[in-house]
Amino acid sequence: MSTNLRHLTRHFTALAAEVPLRPIRSEREYEGAVRAMDELLDAGGADESDVLADLVAIVGGFVAEYEERKGHGLPDAGGVEVLRFLMKRDGLRQSDLPEIGSQGVVSEILRGKRDLNARQIRALGERFAVSPATFL
Repeated sequence: MSTNLRHLTRHFTALAAEVPLRPIRSEREYEGAVRAMDELLDAGGADESDVLADLVAIVGGFVAEYEERKGHGLPDAGGVEVLRFLMKRDGLRQSDLPEIGSQGVVSEILRGKRDLNARQIRALGERFAVSPATFL
């Protein structure tokens, strides 16, 4: 094995110990993946131009697959569509989501004029008891 490959293997092993880089197989792994998603989002991964954005997408995909397999997933849609679905399901209005911001901010997000940020994504995940990846 080349020196570069050994170096890469050590880094991959360290990364995989912190962030799931394979399909999730248990509820324990799922909870760890959700925690890792929260940390990645906090570190800037919610911004598509951030270096962590691709890692967020990978982990988010594994989280979504697991949720779908376990039957507690949401419709296959973008974050705004999922937010609309959850609002309708729970009978919420824009003013019922202070964790996102003012009614005007919520309106801009729902119209696609503004993106959800990491704080809002985390708050929505907690409010609706879903993975933050749901809103990415």
